[in-house]
Amino acid sequence: MATTSTTTSVWRSGGGDSTKTSYAGSMLMVADFYIDPTDADTTAVQKSSSDTAAVILPIGAVVIEIQANAAGTGGTTPTFDMGWIGYTDTSAVDPNGLLSAADADAGKQVWNWASATAGDDLGVVMSSTQMVKLTGGGTTGDKATGGTITGKIIYYVPTDGAYTA
Repeated sequence: MATTSTTTSVWRSGGGDSTKTSYAGSMLMVADFYIDPTDADTTAVQKSSSDTAAVILPIGAVVIEIQANAAGTGGTTPTFDMGWIGYTDTSAVDPNGLLSAADADAGKQVWNWASATAGDDLGVVMSSTQMVKLTGGGTTGDKATGGTITGKIIYYVPTDGAYTA
């Protein structure tokens, strides 16, 4: 049975600062994802192999790390892209904004903004005006012919660090 943990609270940690002076920071969040590397890189990323719902991140989300088991098969050196498309305005799109030509058959991998295949939107706000739907799939040059890419997106929504009442 699946469990659900949600809150509408403002999450902050002042580290014992009862004066509410310290910078409280932002909370990290994690979203699971599933990519079929034979799909086009503009295909919506799914939550899992059995849950075909799209992975949609909130307004202002910043992806800081992608952890995955890149288990694509076939092809000579198969690669994949990961990006996003605007939820309400689909003209806002960057299909390789998070990962650009990442190794689709490399096994367990971690990508961050220092990675060679990091896209130009990894580590920055993707959209400050709308939610974004994650996209992903094989690149045009050498697409995998099978397999899967599953993993976790680590992201946060920046705040000014101030305490709220």
